[in-house]
Amino acid sequence: MESFKSRLAAGAPLLGTFVKTPHPHVVEVLAATGLDCLCLDAEHAPFDRRDLDAGIMAARAGGMPVLVRPASSAAHEILNALDCGADGVLVPHIRSAAEAEAVAASVHYGPGGGPARRGYAGSSRAAGYGTKPIPDHLAASTATSIVIAQIEDLEALDDIDAIAAVPGIDALFIGRIDLTIALGCTSPDDPEVIAAVERILAACRSANRACGMFTPRPADVPHWQAQGASLFLLGSDHGFLREGAASLARAAGFAT
Repeated sequence: MESFKSRLAAGAPLLGTFVKTPHPHVVEVLAATGLDCLCLDAEHAPFDRRDLDAGIMAARAGGMPVLVRPASSAAHEILNALDCGADGVLVPHIRSAAEAEAVAASVHYGPGGGPARRGYAGSSRAAGYGTKPIPDHLAASTATSIVIAQIEDLEALDDIDAIAAVPGIDALFIGRIDLTIALGCTSPDDPEVIAAVERILAACRSANRACGMFTPRPADVPHWQAQGASLFLLGSDHGFLREGAASLARAAGFAT
């Protein structure tokens, strides 16, 4: 079966959602859907290490590719997600090519060691709990680990071409709502925000880099696909709960 990383690199259309509830049952239910991936949102939801471990285990059991958006770009946050078996990380607030290079280094094993490189542990879930020889685990990690840099700050726009070209970064992800706030706007449809989104997409096209995004309206997906976006993380489990409850009330005649 083609890996999620390969599909992302090929520009295949991919649809996922954010998981905000730190419980494996939520992940288990969503793993049985037709989505292409899930993203456990440890930046904006109360996931601790145990929560991530259980959520990733549930996703893997259901055969669902799973990303983690860590609380920050700190190397130990990334290490934790990957050792627990996540397919990759969606790292927030990447502002420069130098930061993108540091994140890529913290995902991948390599010579030299130190804080810039991912520390090796053969006892982790990712390493098969000690069953994978070192060469096999190194090769598997290189082949499947995904690094996505989230672009949501004004500084990133100033360095966007260099960020998109950083080796080891698999995709950029447009954080449109944070961009809206950073630009001093109040609507993600403000022309200045749209221009910034288009600028990031253009940089990805020039660097032959995959690009993902959140968009507030699923109906807008074809428009952004035409400009090169391929990974869409839309909605969340919280939204599904709200919408499902509202739909039930309407269907039962208790709401209009």
